[in-house]
Amino acid sequence: MGRYVSSLRTGPTDRIRFLLNAGGARLILSAPRSNEVRIILQRTTGAEVWIDEKLHSSTGPGLMILFGTRTGDREESCAILADKAINLRIFEDPDGKMNLSALEIGAQIMVVSQFTLYADCRKGRRPGFSDAMEPAEAERLYNKFIELLAASGLVTRGGVFGAKMAVKFTNYGPVTILLEHDI
Repeated sequence: MGRYVSSLRTGPTDRIRFLLNAGGARLILSAPRSNEVRIILQRTTGAEVWIDEKLHSSTGPGLMILFGTRTGDREESCAILADKAINLRIFEDPDGKMNLSALEIGAQIMVVSQFTLYADCRKGRRPGFSDAMEPAEAERLYNKFIELLAASGLVTRGGVFGAKMAVKFTNYGPVTILLEHDI
C-alpha cells in the first residue's frame, strides 16, 4: 500500500498529487483544476476609467486592481483577497523599503473586472475563455470585492462590469503582483 507524499504545482491552475508505493515509484493520483479568484494588483500614482470617451471614475495614488473569477469561485475568496490587497506591505516607508500597506498610507483603489485573466493560451493562437465565470455571478463577486475594499474606509472606485473601458494609470515602482486564492 502506498502513502500520500505531496502535491506539485505544475502551472497556474494545475496540481498533481503523487503517491509513493512500496517500490518508490510515483503514481499520479489526480491533476484537478483549482478554483481561484485572481487579481493583479499594481501600485499606481492614480487611475482613470473612461467609458464612451467620458470619465467614469478616477482615483489618486494607491492601487490599480484587475479582478477575474473562474467557474466555481466563491465569496470567501473575495474576502481573503480584499484583506490581502489592503494589508500587503508594498508601499515605501521613509527609508525606501516596502513596509507600508494601502491602509497605512490611505491609498485609493481602482478595481476593474477582467475576465481575460483566465485566458487559456495553451493551444493555438487565439485565447480561450471557457474557464471564466458566467457574467451574472462574476458581476456579483466583482461588486462584493469592491464592497469589501470600501468597508476598509479607503476610497474605492470601479469600472462598469462588462463595459468596454479605457483604463489609464501609471504603474509606480513598477510594482505588479499576482494574487490568487485557492478554494
